[in-house]
Amino acid sequence: MAHATLDDVTFGRAAPGICVRDIQAAHDFYVRVLGFRKVFENGDPVGFMVLKKDRAEIHLSRKPDHTPSTANVMHMFVSDVAAFYAVCEANGVRIVKGLKDKDYGQRAFVFADPDGNRIDIGEAV
Repeated sequence: MAHATLDDVTFGRAAPGICVRDIQAAHDFYVRVLGFRKVFENGDPVGFMVLKKDRAEIHLSRKPDHTPSTANVMHMFVSDVAAFYAVCEANGVRIVKGLKDKDYGQRAFVFADPDGNRIDIGEAV
């Protein structure tokens, strides 16, 4: 049998796993504010949920004692970061780092979801 290498493997979609204390409240935020839709849930009570919007996918996991990190849990690229920023502001989303052009060729900002999870949003400039 020939020795396998990663050259033989094609990677598929990848999605961040985000822990939340209240999965229904997190669902409502990601759907109402960010426009995602639920495509899967599991458990009774629900402990896991998959949300999608366009090519982005988020996997929410219920963890009642969740403590958010100060690190970003997701980086998401959008076609119009200024418009996305305006939507976040209009909906009272907590902005952690304001919108600005970065020295690495992106315009970006960071917001926190209701559980304090930090999400970096960017657009190539």
